[in-house]
Amino acid sequence: MRVTAKSDYALRALVELAAAQRDHGGDGPRENPISAEELGRLQDIPHGFLQSILSDLRRAGIVASRRGKTGGWTLAQDAGTISVADVLRAVDGPLVSVYDVRPEAVDYNERASILQHVWIASRASLRRVMDAVSISDLAEGRLPDDVHALTLDDDAWEPR
Repeated sequence: MRVTAKSDYALRALVELAAAQRDHGGDGPRENPISAEELGRLQDIPHGFLQSILSDLRRAGIVASRRGKTGGWTLAQDAGTISVADVLRAVDGPLVSVYDVRPEAVDYNERASILQHVWIASRASLRRVMDAVSISDLAEGRLPDDVHALTLDDDAWEPR
């Protein structure tokens, strides 16, 4: 899996929105709007790129915008219901694709057909992590226990 700058920036912006909502006692998803300029400044995200990302997230129903002097961006739903996978899909499409085709739709000859199983297993593995971690988890600086356990393996930190 390759995490694009777009996905990384989207997650960082959402962490800021979730933290602002939590820090200011927001009890609903539309509390405490933050301007795109402020989000970009807080996370060092180029403004034009961030605007494009926020548009993708709005189309996916993850964020909402409010115009005017007190306007800005907010989460459109509770941070605990938004998974990392939801965000990646919103800005970059499917978690796993093979030359822009979903793994279940890839067609191989008999000798190479086992590759489809590798792609399906890879997607299942990614889902176990990406669907388990919410924006709320990230904003609170924690991971679900089973995901955190994966980071405790020294081998996980070794580049290959």
